[in-house]
Amino acid sequence: MAGRSPEATMTLEAFADTIVPGEKRSPDDRAVAGAAEGPGAVAAGALELLDWSATGVTPMLGDLVRRLGEHAEAFAAGEGLTLDASVPPFVALTFAQRTALVRRLLAPGHPEKEFWVLLTLFSNMAYDSAAHTETADAMAAGHPGLLAMGFSQPDPDGLWRFPRYSYGRPLARLHPATTPSGSPE
Repeated sequence: MAGRSPEATMTLEAFADTIVPGEKRSPDDRAVAGAAEGPGAVAAGALELLDWSATGVTPMLGDLVRRLGEHAEAFAAGEGLTLDASVPPFVALTFAQRTALVRRLLAPGHPEKEFWVLLTLFSNMAYDSAAHTETADAMAAGHPGLLAMGFSQPDPDGLWRFPRYSYGRPLARLHPATTPSGSPE
């Protein structure tokens, strides 16, 4: 999002990385904790998806970043932790601490649960479906989530065809008026 501070970007990346962890982009990466091998939600475009107006969350991201920082500070105080002031509060937490805090925010009865569920869903969605980009473009760019799931590449003309039936047989007979391209007449 144009105009988002580096601190806000780091906080949103740290949240997305908590949901679908990935490997650090560099040794000094603080937002991505490096809790898993391979790319995670951040590399899959979680921030691009959050910035897409179709999600409906874009206008509230600044407030969510602020709230997440406040929750991180309260978590740290409750745990007797001293946070590194050189990075945003949520980013200063370890991966295990981030996970514990997010678990609290997503718990039944938490008054802000629906907001954190949205951020969680969009972090997953960026990885699982590349919803913020055309599927053919995502595949051409080597989208990590689609590749990890074994999503097939399109045919050379950019269309997906499935010459083998997933159940080993056709599910229905073709209508006699179906054209060779698969369209009805």
